[in-house]
Amino acid sequence: MDNLNYGIIGNCRSAALISKEGSIDWCCLPQFDSTSIFAKLLDEQKGGSFEIHPKGDYTVEQEYFLNTAILITRFTEGNNVFELHDFMPRHHKMNGKYKAQPEIIRYLKYISGSPKFTVKYNPKLEYGLGETKHFVKEEFVASLTHKLKYDTLFLYTSFDKKGVLEGDEITLEKDGYFLICYNEKILKPTTETMGLELERTKVYWLDWSAKTPDYQKFKDEIIRSAITLKMLTYDKTGAVLAAATTSLPETIGEVRNWDYRFCWIRDASMVIKVVSELGHKNSAKRYLQFIIDLMPDKDEKLQIMYGINKEKTLTERTLNHFDGYKGSKPVRVGNAAYKQRQNDIYGILMDVIYEQLKNFSNDIENVEELWSITKGIVWIVGKHWEEPDKGIWEFRGEDKHFTFSKVLCWVALDRAIKVANMFGKTRKLERWTALEQKIKEDIHENAWNSDINAFVQCYGSRHLDASVLLMEPYGFIHARDPKYVSTVKAIEEGLSNDGLLYRYKNEDDFGLPSSSFTICTFWFINALFKIGEEEKALEQFERLLGYSNHLGLFSEDIDFKTKRLLGNFPQAYSHLALIECAINFSTKQKDERILESIG
Repeated sequence: MDNLNYGIIGNCRSAALISKEGSIDWCCLPQFDSTSIFAKLLDEQKGGSFEIHPKGDYTVEQEYFLNTAILITRFTEGNNVFELHDFMPRHHKMNGKYKAQPEIIRYLKYISGSPKFTVKYNPKLEYGLGETKHFVKEEFVASLTHKLKYDTLFLYTSFDKKGVLEGDEITLEKDGYFLICYNEKILKPTTETMGLELERTKVYWLDWSAKTPDYQKFKDEIIRSAITLKMLTYDKTGAVLAAATTSLPETIGEVRNWDYRFCWIRDASMVIKVVSELGHKNSAKRYLQFIIDLMPDKDEKLQIMYGINKEKTLTERTLNHFDGYKGSKPVRVGNAAYKQRQNDIYGILMDVIYEQLKNFSNDIENVEELWSITKGIVWIVGKHWEEPDKGIWEFRGEDKHFTFSKVLCWVALDRAIKVANMFGKTRKLERWTALEQKIKEDIHENAWNSDINAFVQCYGSRHLDASVLLMEPYGFIHARDPKYVSTVKAIEEGLSNDGLLYRYKNEDDFGLPSSSFTICTFWFINALFKIGEEEKALEQFERLLGYSNHLGLFSEDIDFKTKRLLGNFPQAYSHLALIECAINFSTKQKDERILESIG
């Protein structure tokens, strides 16, 4: 079965996807949202790749070096064995900052025998829109395009450059390397310096992972997901990407193909909340600064998403020359959804602000700016909460009164009140509390459908929606409240398909969804856990983990029938929800052991 059997490498500046056979099939340089240099993922012929082809009947195995973002692909044929260690350099510099160059190192480690392979080095710059030509120079191979836009790429290697370019057979007798650089190097690389980069990067990731709490259950899954989320953060600004790719379809052959290389306020805030819970407060601090920089004026309206360098206009266009993943067109870059109004983002952002102030109050700068943002959010919510919007699923049709959006408007007020109390700012509390109660009453009155005994997708609807499961985690309703329990049961009956959840089952702008939105299944598992069905929740969680790829990575969607991964990859949403579930199960086990020891 075709699947997204890719590993991700990255250095918080850009990322690359490497197939289980060792081919780089996706990478954009110099940063996440740049044009691609390799895009075979989106077009087998025109996209470009960097492939390693062993000569002989080799078995291929792939894994990450434990607790790092270094991907090891091992090639074995009897006594002929070698490894490919792929990574993007990231490590501390003497000045306390990080080295994170726009480059990929492919370190070939000789193990035994006389392994032989050929290389297909075929970058296609600028999304392959113009011809990319290659020139063998004294120190490197230069790749150049200039018809539509000038761009260059440099390949350094310990192997014969002309032979590499022409696909000559290589016999590996000792360690070697390939270094793909966006910029020409001043100092000539060597195998030794590349080996040193490998070790320094290894130390960085091991040190970062060591800061993550040692959970008793699902430790490996938590750390892998945490490292993946870290790789989807952009250090320069603090932005968090929804995913590393564009236009991987939610369903093969359909048109739900979007560019996810941007920072959604919702996704990013949820990620930061989870990452800070794991103890990585620097990511949270950088993200809060990202938000502060986006809202310089008190009347600034928050967009649902931004470019990773704080761009506010994300013009959407199609790359018509690309065939798309498995023939799924169109291939889009940019995202027109940035113009949408989604009222939930204010509550989600307010929740993050509150959590950071609660957990790291003595270590957060710019508290005055955060208080100004808090007041601004309350003002915006007060003015707009009664208006319809596009909702969490970004429907491109008419605006509606979505339940999730209303709940998160309530969250915005609830958290703002808590922040006001923290700061001793009580002057506005009476008015804010009254508004909070008004929103809550409105939801109970209009979002509850007594016929189906559940909270529904939007006011006046009979449609179920997985997003209402988040009412409990955000504190709107208690887990054992009969209304919440019956909603969970209704969603299980109405939206579950062989243990995987639909987001919703009403037709959207493109018809009825035919794949499961991965995060929704995690939400449902959490809900089962919270209402007391813990064994059932654990069983479904372990089953869902089995649908990850060979490296424990998840995309946005899972096909109901085949269980193949679909949608953009790896998906921050999916991995943050995995961590939340895993922490619940691990904490439960810890609490049980404590009770046993007391008893």
